[in-house]
Amino acid sequence: MPKLKSHSASKKRFSLTKTGKVKRAHAFKSHILTKKVTKRKRGLRQTAYADSTNAATVKRMIPYK
Repeated sequence: MPKLKSHSASKKRFSLTKTGKVKRAHAFKSHILTKKVTKRKRGLRQTAYADSTNAATVKRMIPYK
């Protein structure tokens, strides 16, 4: 069986936990931060898990992670 190519953008954005969940960062944290409330920005710092409907697709894109 040949090696699979990893999706380069997905490698940078997602990681897998030991239990197999897909860990991701929150969106809307890159710019225009003056409009956003401090409480909201603080919440966006935390990591989150990808939804179960998307997890299988992401795992296929990062096979060796």
